[in-house]
Amino acid sequence: MSRPAPPSFAKLVIGLFLKEKDLINPVVNDLRSLFGDLDLVSDWIPFDFTSYYAEEMGVPLFRRVMAFRGLIPQSALSSIKRRTNEIEEKYAQAGKRRVNIDPGYMLAERFVLATGKNFTHRIYIGGGIYADLTLLYQKGAFRTLPWTYPDYAEKRLQAFLEMIRNRYLADVKTMPTRAAHEENR
Repeated sequence: MSRPAPPSFAKLVIGLFLKEKDLINPVVNDLRSLFGDLDLVSDWIPFDFTSYYAEEMGVPLFRRVMAFRGLIPQSALSSIKRRTNEIEEKYAQAGKRRVNIDPGYMLAERFVLATGKNFTHRIYIGGGIYADLTLLYQKGAFRTLPWTYPDYAEKRLQAFLEMIRNRYLADVKTMPTRAAHEENR
């Protein structure tokens, strides 16, 4: 018989892409006001998904990925995605997004993104949001899945995610025991 146990805390990771690089500062300030200080931020990463987003957002598009300090409950992902959707709407013009924000979380064994779009491999997590198992971590490396977004399959982005995973593992080691955390909530 399996015995239910509380899930591990996770590292909040947010990827975003946009055409106007100078829009990054106000967007990141909004994200920080909601989710706290940044832990790691990637350099600009080329984004080759442009044909899908070209009509709405223009081209070329540029990606950044960031991780936030501390850990979050996995169950928070749905509400985080809804809040990032509000930021996308805040910066939209004429009904078109100027920034696309993709929150997710890192665990030792997997990387998960949130989305509002259902598909065969996505699991509903509440509030109109689905969890997308994007990458597995096995045998010392990230492994893609048939549905992994092409940019998350790229080695450069995976190398940055590896840094986030290492920070997550360090955070877990310094985190107070779950019982102490629950008492302080």
